[in-house]
Amino acid sequence: MITTANRLQTVQEYYFSRKLKEVAQMLQEGKPVINLGIGSPDLAPDASIVDAIVESMTHEKAHQYQSYQGLPELRQGMKAFYQKWYEVALDPSTEILPLMGSKEGIMHISMAFLNPGDEVLVPNPGYPTYASVTHLVEAKSVFYDLLPENNWEPDFERLERSDLSKVKLMWIGYPHMPTGAKGSKALFEKLVAFARKHHIILVNDNPYSFVLNDSPQSILSVPGAKEVALELNSLSKTFNMAGWRIGMVCGNAKFIEAILKVKSNMDSGMFYGIQKGAVAALALPDKWFVQLNKIYENRRKLVFKLADKLGCTYDKKAVGMFVWAKLPEGQDSEVFIDKVLHEKNIFITPGTIFGSNGSGFIRFSLCSNEQQLEEAIDRIKLSLDLKIAL
Repeated sequence: MITTANRLQTVQEYYFSRKLKEVAQMLQEGKPVINLGIGSPDLAPDASIVDAIVESMTHEKAHQYQSYQGLPELRQGMKAFYQKWYEVALDPSTEILPLMGSKEGIMHISMAFLNPGDEVLVPNPGYPTYASVTHLVEAKSVFYDLLPENNWEPDFERLERSDLSKVKLMWIGYPHMPTGAKGSKALFEKLVAFARKHHIILVNDNPYSFVLNDSPQSILSVPGAKEVALELNSLSKTFNMAGWRIGMVCGNAKFIEAILKVKSNMDSGMFYGIQKGAVAALALPDKWFVQLNKIYENRRKLVFKLADKLGCTYDKKAVGMFVWAKLPEGQDSEVFIDKVLHEKNIFITPGTIFGSNGSGFIRFSLCSNEQQLEEAIDRIKLSLDLKIAL
């Protein structure tokens, strides 16, 4: 009998991969499901981005293998983007590596630095891929708590009291997903000091810094950060290019060199046209973000109304592409969202998929239009049919 690798025993199929099959089946059956679960932008990229990829198709090198490090003009565009928006100076030759989406960067970084048995600090709640990739490379996830009473920021005193002797890497992400906690320069300074003290590689996952946030930040702006920190970034949310699969990892040149060793053995370069489209995206003027955030602001107001109808509470100051909402006391997140899905045909994400500290929370995506959100509000009535007995 042929068996699978032992590492597959440490992970499950990604939640959204499983759940979207159920949603797709419901849609096939004619049920009008409104998807408020996934952070996949429904808005189009700017026309200049589409024009750039169309024009690139006739280039003599468009259909050839591309450099593992990406086009020079793409790395220059990423450099200019970081300088303009984050006031971070990067060497495009050694401190920037384009990626096929930042999600692949999580695997590349883990493969480049983690050995079996190494420990990794993983936020709870946080992006589930941090833990699953850690397990796939046979390292160990050590979850650290993020709690609402601490504004979803690490408890450094508690971390200092723990055994950090085997910790090699720490995942963070501000603005935080799923909670929308904004983070701050002061928090980044504490994180960099912590990582330097304990010789830990710090990785900030930063795809949401422009969504409903008027002060985008990079951890690399902190003095000394490049000694210990890497930052993942993405064009998926910022420029409505999720399906294009383009991101970047920036930081310490030695770290980037190690990641390139992994990446160059995993793919054969990014499609030329997508890179040219990314160059155009990175050069968009300020008004792009203003227009985009006006749409998200209107949608968020409607999601707040929906959350109110469901009896939830939430932080109006949170940023990013989601609304993180606390359910009424005693409600189970997964039972609640399944009841809403099957009785109201609305898909919402349960907070538990992001960790145990997501228990009692749900997450709404802002990637549905106003008409769909109005329809969702109309379907929900705060009545006994949504009061789930536990």
